[in-house]
Amino acid sequence: MEPGKIVKYIDQQKIITAVVTENKKQRLRLLTETNREVNLSANRLSHISESQLDLGIPRDHQVRTLKETAERRRLLSASMDLHELWEVVHEEADWQDTETIASLCFPDGSDADAQSAVIRTMFTDRLYFKFGTSRFFPHSPEQVEQLRKQQQEAERRRRVIEDGIVWLKKNLDNPAPELPDELRPVAALLQDYIIFGDEASGMETTRQILSGIGGDPGEKLFSLFVRLGLWEQDENLLLKKFDVPTEFDTKTMEAVSLLRENPVDFTNDPRRRDLTGLRLMTIDGPSTLDYDDAISIEASGDYHIVGVHIIDVAHFVTQDSPLDVCALERGSSIYLPDARFSMLPPAMSEDLCSLKGGELRPAISVLMRIADYARVIDYEIVPSVIRVAEQLTYSDANRMIEEDTDIANLDRIARNFRSQRIMAGAVQISLPEVNIRVDEDSGEILISKIDRESSSRMLVAEMMIMGNAMMADFLKKNEMPAVFRSQPEPKNRLYKGDEGSLFQNLMQRRHLNRVVLTPVPEPHSGIGFPCYVTATSPIRKYWDLSTQRQLKAILGMEKAAGKDEIQNLFARLEQPMASVGRVQFFRKRYWLFKYLEGRIGQRERALVLEERRNQYQVLLMDYMLEWMLPVSSGIQLKPESEIEVVIQQASARRDQLSLYLA
Repeated sequence: MEPGKIVKYIDQQKIITAVVTENKKQRLRLLTETNREVNLSANRLSHISESQLDLGIPRDHQVRTLKETAERRRLLSASMDLHELWEVVHEEADWQDTETIASLCFPDGSDADAQSAVIRTMFTDRLYFKFGTSRFFPHSPEQVEQLRKQQQEAERRRRVIEDGIVWLKKNLDNPAPELPDELRPVAALLQDYIIFGDEASGMETTRQILSGIGGDPGEKLFSLFVRLGLWEQDENLLLKKFDVPTEFDTKTMEAVSLLRENPVDFTNDPRRRDLTGLRLMTIDGPSTLDYDDAISIEASGDYHIVGVHIIDVAHFVTQDSPLDVCALERGSSIYLPDARFSMLPPAMSEDLCSLKGGELRPAISVLMRIADYARVIDYEIVPSVIRVAEQLTYSDANRMIEEDTDIANLDRIARNFRSQRIMAGAVQISLPEVNIRVDEDSGEILISKIDRESSSRMLVAEMMIMGNAMMADFLKKNEMPAVFRSQPEPKNRLYKGDEGSLFQNLMQRRHLNRVVLTPVPEPHSGIGFPCYVTATSPIRKYWDLSTQRQLKAILGMEKAAGKDEIQNLFARLEQPMASVGRVQFFRKRYWLFKYLEGRIGQRERALVLEERRNQYQVLLMDYMLEWMLPVSSGIQLKPESEIEVVIQQASARRDQLSLYLA
């Protein structure tokens, strides 16, 4: 290629006009219209003009000539009507070369400027033709329409990015920010980014917006949405992240209204046993509103008849009804320090399906004949009509144990029953529970440590285990599939009975195998029974509601689900139950860290659990929180040692906590 030839090449999506100043074995040295010298392979050229530039003139004259040539060709390019051209040639559906296109668009199609203008136009606008450097293929009408939509979307996205950058720069640090309606889509993108991180929808657009302001502004972004009134200061983003439903739809609420207006009678059902003469009591926490189980005891000769009575939720929530669909979608009630979201609407969970004192309710009752304050001689499971006589708190029951014969007998039976379970191989892990509550009025974070081994809590726990074990046995004997829970033997046993220390209980928990859900009965080592189900919380857990239906099927009151249907239920509940677990775990930790934000610099009691490289895992004993403690080299801590640590940093929003050795 001769030096002096005017050429075009594409660089960074731009067409550059240049002149060849030197050619060495197809490696060209070029002078560009922007007065730059570049080296280029000859095959990079998109057009070689017949025009020749005198290299003997001064360099600035050469550059001026190149600029004039480029401008002349740009003006020609702007005059082309691609749509009109496409209308003429698209039906041929064949490649068109530069000369042919130039001849259709300009009086002198062989002119170098005209041909160069064609290339520039085709390169810039890809709507009507496929670009092929020196030839072009017309798109079909369908392709043109599709490309037009893509261009419109690209333009919309460009505007969103530009507007988003301007809006963020103006409002990020503004104490009184504004959000015009047309910028709400931008706010939605940024909110999604805060919630979902890199998995947010429209992430590429969000990245470009944030890049335009210098990167992720961190907490400032969350604070912006608080100041805009879109979020609360302690907004629960976990509910949005895990798509947890917090409202009940119209169809569900209409079903509730229909039930309340036309209640299904249960009092005259001949299959139900009238147990309203028994002294039934509920024992729960002081804030409980949904009572699903009650206990009774009566003497019968040399025996005691202990009753565990469970509200018959299946009587109200029939299979595949709107209420059932709603409960299945949620999987479980969610209890958080600052909110609760019930599996069923409150009109059901706190009224129709709640064992409220003095109200007649349908139930499934497990009546167990107990000998010697310990052994279950036999049992029967019956549909019943019950009425709760007393609604006690755990504190009430603790006070009454010494003076109330029924509660004292229940306490004695519960303790002996636990001893029998442990002798049968049950693993008893006794750890305190930390309760975190946010006061609705003051916003104060209230933390208390609950002793699960208090008499009343132990009593209720053992009665529920007893009732669940009998229901599992009943299902097994009748060869009825259900949501059975099994657990293989622990990998190791660290102590006998319930004699383990706090440290040993924590370590023993690590040696447990996971509980497995199965439609057929298998041993549960942790409980110490050959089979086990949970059916005592049908208001709060869909697993329990499902099991209650299988029990009622044996009693001739429901249609039984087959093994495959139970297996399918496991799959359907896997995701909602996982979401419930994550929301409850991380929201509780959020409020704990929020509390610890106010204790930075304070000493806390800790228990050393184990060494991990240059740090130790410790338990903050007042909060039952396991965390990592960095320790300087040369310091040795022994597992099971009690130490003091200082809170160096805590951030609820970032889920961060830093400790150092006191």
